Amino acid sequence: MNAQAAGMFRRTEIERSDQRVAWERADQAFFAAGACHLLAWVCREEYPDHSIAIEALRFEGEQQVFHTYATWNGWTFDHSGWNPEPQLVAVNTDFEGHRLERVAITVDLAEFCEQHYHRMPHHYWRDPLQRARDYVGRHQPPWL
Repeated sequence: MNAQAAGMFRRTEIERSDQRVAWERADQAFFAAGACHLLAWVCREEYPDHSIAIEALRFEGEQQVFHTYATWNGWTFDHSGWNPEPQLVAVNTDFEGHRLERVAITVDLAEFCEQHYHRMPHHYWRDPLQRARDYVGRHQPPWL
């Protein structure tokens, strides 16, 4: 699968206000918009022998990030699976029509969620962590 812009899957108002409706979206949509940060952390946990980092994108000059993903050796993992990082950044830049900044995330999940107004796993309608593990498992990493 080629990288796709996260913005293609933005949640509707009802998806933003009703966690059950958001949960019932297809996996790719769920992890593109609303749970990308959880997917990134789960990806890192699933491959402890690799130095997987967490990065995010934000609009240039903005404080808040809008898309979070895992990175390893020039590759990224998000709702689109594994893709070269330049491709992921380019498709999001093209879709948004704005310059984007990459941000290294160096805090843990709880602090990230607090800083960027993202949901912790227990704030979802059901447990998103197992769903994220299953999704990571369906995408072969580049080192295999």
